[in-house]
Amino acid sequence: MQGLIQQVLNALQLGSVYALIALGYTMVYGIIRLINFAHGDIFMVSTYVAFFVGTALMGRLLHLPGTVVFVLTMLASMFATALLAVLIERFAYKPLRQAPRVSAVITALGVGLFLENFTLATIGPDPRFLPKFFPVQTFTVGGVAFSNVQMIIIAVSAVVMLLLDTIVRRTMVGMAMRAVSWDKFTAPLMGVPVDRIISITFAIGASIAAVGGTLFGMVYTVDPYMGIRIGWWAFISAVVGGIGNIRGAMLGGYILGFVEIFTPVLLASTYRDFVAFSLLLILLIFRPYGILGRPVAQKV
Repeated sequence: MQGLIQQVLNALQLGSVYALIALGYTMVYGIIRLINFAHGDIFMVSTYVAFFVGTALMGRLLHLPGTVVFVLTMLASMFATALLAVLIERFAYKPLRQAPRVSAVITALGVGLFLENFTLATIGPDPRFLPKFFPVQTFTVGGVAFSNVQMIIIAVSAVVMLLLDTIVRRTMVGMAMRAVSWDKFTAPLMGVPVDRIISITFAIGASIAAVGGTLFGMVYTVDPYMGIRIGWWAFISAVVGGIGNIRGAMLGGYILGFVEIFTPVLLASTYRDFVAFSLLLILLIFRPYGILGRPVAQKV
């Protein structure tokens, strides 16, 4: 039983990160029906921003408490990543809104490849490690060991997801997002600034991914190609939960976290991707709109 609870905590830790990244996919798709395949690499960029900012603040520039550095690092990563996402939307996606959908998908793949190779060329392939913002403390309760870092990742992720859900459901910006998602052609007639709302959506999705990037970098290594695999798993999370549905993306993230952690327990670590993609295929066959998604009727 202790081992099972231990694995559940590990799955919650990893699933929290997947859920944060999946939110970016589902928000963009819900607004403009675009699968932003560059989102995983935007997440990768956020971890490098966190690495450089955190290293600078923990090193020669300032001598601040670790908790303050952690918060400043996360905020800097969120701001830089949100700015990057807005620029990508403005110059890469906006000119293609009236183009065939495949053009935007190919552009998203190209943007992702550019971010990967630009990072590789300028920073190098060597794995990086975020600085230790605070000492790692391990606690044992009932034979189950967990660290303060693990609890911080789960708690911060939960707070951010709750905050996003509140923004989308209870604020004017959230109402405008839902209006554009429902009918982006009628929304402007109601006074909704569609272009601004789309940019805000990209910024929020990217900044939430930056939270995930900072948390991820606290326990895992950072490299230029990390966005490929993690981005795919987050995309699967969004589809499994119901892409376009925010709560579905959260649920899908935790489901994929449990899949990745428990697959090596039951089978072998080499089956992780097989199980994840099999889950996706089965779901697409029997419930193509996801667990919390709803089928949408279209006139033909």
